[in-house]
Amino acid sequence: LLGRPRVTRVAFGDLVGGGPGPDAIETRSFALGSDEFGRDVAARLLAGGRVSLAVAGWTVLLIALVALPLGAAAGSAPPAVDRLVLRVLEGLQSFPRLFLLLGLAAIVRPGVVSIVLILGLTGWIPMARLVRAEVRALRNRDFVLAARAAGAGRLRIVLRHLLPNALAPALIEASLAAASAIVSEAALSFLGFGLQPPAASWGNMIADGRSTLSGGWWVAFFPGAALALTAIAFNLIGEGLRDRLDPRASPAAPSALDSLSAPRSVLHGPSHAP
Repeated sequence: LLGRPRVTRVAFGDLVGGGPGPDAIETRSFALGSDEFGRDVAARLLAGGRVSLAVAGWTVLLIALVALPLGAAAGSAPPAVDRLVLRVLEGLQSFPRLFLLLGLAAIVRPGVVSIVLILGLTGWIPMARLVRAEVRALRNRDFVLAARAAGAGRLRIVLRHLLPNALAPALIEASLAAASAIVSEAALSFLGFGLQPPAASWGNMIADGRSTLSGGWWVAFFPGAALALTAIAFNLIGEGLRDRLDPRASPAAPSALDSLSAPRSVLHGPSHAP
């Protein structure tokens, strides 16, 4: 069914978009093969990766813009207000996120902007709770009490002392949120609520490959592998950041006092006098 092509005359937009037709491109002419419409899987894989990384980046930025100020405000608020905010966050987090994503995606028009807004406005709660807990742990530290004794106001203490010291765990959470955003975008596209064909997305590429698994396994395999490897990479980045930025996660180095108090051997080897 596939004809012999002249690959050098096929435009990149035709490969990523609708394609020149099922008889125009041969599967073995491309490194990762072509799909049932003759579109280059490798080209669409790169285009889908660009979409996934863009969605992850903008989603994490939106999450940070919402979660950082709300978490810092809740952590520095009086105990009654903090308990109220915590109960609201717990109530919002109790809703299943997948059903919430599907409900919002069915209302708005599919697109990159709408997906970023949906993922960002439903994924800021874990980072907000993390920042709130970190701010509450820091607000009674000596440097905060010294700033308060020096006459610094609550806003200055939050912006100059509390929030900068809470950025390390927030940065770790951001890398995990990026992996979650990539997987969620692929899930929405796979179910038909994300980017619509002929736009390339790893999710709709996997969905398109379901009908050709027996004779064209590569159509769904390579987008699935790229999705899994990218999610694992972001999680490994988060683990590395935690080990590097969180001193409680890494073993403490021995101090000079420990080395002085360690028992020393009194045995010496035989000396060879000249």
